[in-house]
Amino acid sequence: MRKTIYQQNNPAILTGFWCAEALFGPRFLRRLPEDMAGQKYTAEQIQVLEGLEPVRKRPGMYIGSTDARGLHHLVYEIVDNSIDEAMAGHATSILITLEEDGSVSVEDNGRGIPVDIHPTTKRSALETVLTTLHAGGKFGGDDSGYKVSGGLHGVGSSVVNALSIKMRAEVYRDGTLYVQEYKRGKPTMDVKKSGKTDKKGTKINFMPDEEIFDTIEFSMDFLMTRLRQQAYLTRGVTIAMIDARKKRPSEDQKHPRLYRFHFEGGISAYVRHLNESKETIGEPIWFEKDTPDGFVEVALQYTQAFQEHVVSFANNIHTSEGGHHMTGFKAAITRTVNAYARSFGLLKEKEENLTADDVREGLTAVISVRLKEPQFEGQTKSKLGNAEMKTAVETVVNEKLSAYLEEHPGEAKDIIAKCMLAARARLAARAARDSVIRKGALEGMTLPGKLADCSDKDPANCELFIVEGDSAGGSAKQGRKREFQAILPLKGKILNVEQARLDKMLANTEIKALIIALGMGIGEAKDIGKLRYHRIVIMTDADVDGAHIRTLLLTLFYRYYPELIEGGFLYIAQPPLYKIQKGKDIRYAFTDAEKMNTLKEWGVTAKDTEEAEPSEEAEEKEIGADLTTEAEQKAPKKARVNIQRYKGLGEMNPEQLWDTTLDPTNRIMLKVTMEDAEKADATFTTLMGSEVAPRRKFIQTHAKAVKNLDI
Repeated sequence: MRKTIYQQNNPAILTGFWCAEALFGPRFLRRLPEDMAGQKYTAEQIQVLEGLEPVRKRPGMYIGSTDARGLHHLVYEIVDNSIDEAMAGHATSILITLEEDGSVSVEDNGRGIPVDIHPTTKRSALETVLTTLHAGGKFGGDDSGYKVSGGLHGVGSSVVNALSIKMRAEVYRDGTLYVQEYKRGKPTMDVKKSGKTDKKGTKINFMPDEEIFDTIEFSMDFLMTRLRQQAYLTRGVTIAMIDARKKRPSEDQKHPRLYRFHFEGGISAYVRHLNESKETIGEPIWFEKDTPDGFVEVALQYTQAFQEHVVSFANNIHTSEGGHHMTGFKAAITRTVNAYARSFGLLKEKEENLTADDVREGLTAVISVRLKEPQFEGQTKSKLGNAEMKTAVETVVNEKLSAYLEEHPGEAKDIIAKCMLAARARLAARAARDSVIRKGALEGMTLPGKLADCSDKDPANCELFIVEGDSAGGSAKQGRKREFQAILPLKGKILNVEQARLDKMLANTEIKALIIALGMGIGEAKDIGKLRYHRIVIMTDADVDGAHIRTLLLTLFYRYYPELIEGGFLYIAQPPLYKIQKGKDIRYAFTDAEKMNTLKEWGVTAKDTEEAEPSEEAEEKEIGADLTTEAEQKAPKKARVNIQRYKGLGEMNPEQLWDTTLDPTNRIMLKVTMEDAEKADATFTTLMGSEVAPRRKFIQTHAKAVKNLDI
């Protein structure tokens, strides 16, 4: 059994484990003699990497990965330097250009990187910054080049240089244009004057090295999201992007070639943007204050939605894991709302205080802080570690929000009413959840009767297939490997949880069965450590209803189990669209392109094929012209070519379903990720929310892009 599980789930581990055991026996970790090791381990084997060599050797340590995300990170690093100039008050515009040759240029109108000789390196400051790790104007105290900066680690520009096949730096300073060029991080020339100029600032042009990256094709969607965010956070600064490429990726062809972002409203406009598809309560609330520990700026607005959406930034860097500034905000808003509700009699003496979850239901907020010495956790800078910012944010929110609520009693009353409704719903949801748990325990091991569970009890080995309908569920149960694959058929379409609170959601039979099957609970009692399956697979039909059911399930997971998406536990099965049979040769095609490639490989034209409905008669039907004449009867018969279009999983027999969709050695699955949580939130709100107008606009905008729509 152990061998079977290893083979199905991790062939690489299996190979290493069994080979080691076969060669060395159970105690294969014993030390080998030097003659068996092949060579001695001496100082000669210690490799020392100098300059930017470590970056090229291990690029993932500096930019996270070498896929599309890492590629776009290069642009962000250069743009962040220009943003630092803007935050320091020296730049008002930033221009990003996707050049015709595939390179990228970033230009600002700041002070320009200094070009005089650095006292330590004895080289130009420009060359020092672009060729030396941890070199820049962001490390000193009050006499440093920047009061606040996001470039704490000082590796951005030099890392981009190291990972580029070529780079050109132009500095416009003191009426003179200075130029230096580089190749894979090494200068190919000294800094030289190249004429006079009326401009000021810096322009960096770089071409990513295709030896390093999986792709060197930039996406406007990736870049626009980040640039728009930075424009919101840097009030009054203009950020523009030009796409000058002759050959644009298909997904970019829907966008204009020029985008310009400028927001005088700053993060207040950002909150308004986040809530554009939601029913809001009042106008965005905005306030800022400079404290001894740093600058604090907050914008917030309540909506009639049930989910909170709070994002935080430190020195314009998105702290996705929060930090002390987020902790201070959450504590302050809970205390402030409760204090106001008590002082104005909106909460009675016998009533309990509103909880943090009650106060934050439907809240959209942006917290932005700027400080001199930010302490981030790791190079990714995803969490702020400065403890003093908790007190700073807490103090500012208490003071400013209390004043706002007293000055706007109408909006304050609406906000308190929203929070009190959330409290009542929370109590109802707790009762419903407790009922689910009690009922499940009485029914035996809390598992629903429709679940065909697997025999393995190790979650790391187990898979749960959420299947549409009893017919497909029956085929899946017969075709699965019972040792590690569980099947949960769902009847019909589940509740749209975007428009329902937890108590109503728990009353839905299908959702309740899914929650019990997962085993990790829900709401405040949720514990991911109790998850019973580490691969949760949504498997629906390839038609409109199947897509709708998949969207409803994705909404459920995104809103109530985001940690499953972030942890890489959620997948979407890819059953084939076609079964193509020529004689005894059977192929499965997952796309129209695969179907055409198979027919082309067989030398079959469209007139020699027929797409048949799935039936025994269709499978036996011979394709080709009627052989009526004697000559035609004597001619060689054409091979049987039958194309069957699968519109439902129930059309497949158990063997076919195993071969194409369940077998780990053959199947294709899509892992569900959250590359951009903000965009995901907006998409779910638009498509599944209560507001009809944004959904109608979305359908009208994208209707022409839909192909092969089954109705």
